[in-house]
Amino acid sequence: MPDHDDLHDRGLAFDVATLLNRRRVLGLMAGAGLAALAGCASGSKDTASASTAASGSASPSAITTGSCAEIPEETAGPYPGDGSNGPNILSQSGIVRSDIRSSFGSASGVAEGVPLTINLSVVDASNGCAALAGAAVYLWHCDINGAYSMYSAGVMNENYLRGVQEADSAGSVAFTSIFPAAYSGRWPHIHFEVYPSLAKATAAENKIATSQLALPEAICRTVYATDGYSSSVRNLAQTSLQTDNVFSDGYASQLATVTGSVSTGYVANLSVPV
Repeated sequence: MPDHDDLHDRGLAFDVATLLNRRRVLGLMAGAGLAALAGCASGSKDTASASTAASGSASPSAITTGSCAEIPEETAGPYPGDGSNGPNILSQSGIVRSDIRSSFGSASGVAEGVPLTINLSVVDASNGCAALAGAAVYLWHCDINGAYSMYSAGVMNENYLRGVQEADSAGSVAFTSIFPAAYSGRWPHIHFEVYPSLAKATAAENKIATSQLALPEAICRTVYATDGYSSSVRNLAQTSLQTDNVFSDGYASQLATVTGSVSTGYVANLSVPV
């Protein structure tokens, strides 16, 4: 048991080193050598050239890249958890994960709500929407009550609904989560930051893009009619995409395509040119 305990809480740098060591072993076993782990490509985005295995239920073919105009830059808000406004979850061991419904480390809470898979396709806006393999995405959002872990009363000691994923060879990342609430003054949304590589996804100053994903009104109304989302019904009725303080200047490139149902869960897809 002591040997296992030593592997906990050493931070993201330790996680990355461990991940790379495991990939080297798997690469040798598959006869693929270490070519896939070579360095980082040069360029303004400093993106790693290595391709990585698909995570979660990401489906690159299901995400239409569309326009190569960069996704609008948005505020990270008051609860980023990236070190720019209080705590930095990015430095903690365990943050690299696809299922973000539960807390990790010394926290044990689990976020309840209608299941939602979030698929993002990170592409290079300066290179014809080519996949940005090796980039990293930090994603976070509020829970069923509109509260943000690490900041809001009652969940300050939790860190659920936050996670980091590395983009695969198609530029895809996937997160297993729950449908966020609509809280007073904001349209239902999901925050994310893009980093040039997993190794650099440890502090806010390294990010290359910050934006937000908007959720479609019809889907929101369906979800909020279910148990646990009663306050979201009222909050949704008090705002709109056209009046929201983030999306009011245009949201076409940030509005996710969402499919699924309450019983089976929903899947949100969005292309993210950076």
